Amino acid sequence: MELIRFKFLLLLVFASVMPAIAQINQESLEQAFARSYELENMNDFVASANELKKVYDPSSYEINLRLGWLCYNAGEFDESEAYYEEAQQLKPYSEEARFGLILPMAALGKWEEVIALYNEILEIHPNNTIAMFRLGMIYYERKDYQKAMPHFKKVVDLYPFDYDGLLMLAWTSYFTGNYNQAKILFNKVKLNRPGDASANEGLQLMR
Repeated sequence: MELIRFKFLLLLVFASVMPAIAQINQESLEQAFARSYELENMNDFVASANELKKVYDPSSYEINLRLGWLCYNAGEFDESEAYYEEAQQLKPYSEEARFGLILPMAALGKWEEVIALYNEILEIHPNNTIAMFRLGMIYYERKDYQKAMPHFKKVVDLYPFDYDGLLMLAWTSYFTGNYNQAKILFNKVKLNRPGDASANEGLQLMR
């Protein structure tokens, strides 16, 4: 009987202490994030990251995501990649983590991995125009206009008066020899931004 009473009292103690511990942990996390934001605003990304490393929890998506961002800005690309990968594993459907992971991978020249990540984002969210446009830009810069075309076209289908989408679809049309479409699109660009230099250049090339 005494043993049962002891166990019961022990449970009561734990029940009263645990909320207090949780509150302390939450307060320390908030303070660490607050200091981290302050230091980031001063462009001291290393010190900002160090504040979060003091309270680092490998199971925290938020800490891993933010450390990925801060390490990227500090030029620590390998470390940034590791934190972003950890965040992605914690939240497998996160577009946010994938967009973050693309930053250090692009800085490290891992372009095939970057392409794979954009495709993953589009599998999760087929109408993500940011991923579509940036993937189109990678192919455009490689002069692979046939692969760039469907990405820019879908952006324009979803946002028919978007300046960037229209302009890149116009140039891609030009480089694939579809001059009639290119002319129409360059003129639409000029309705969005009258006198646009890039659109005027494209139209001049077709005179």
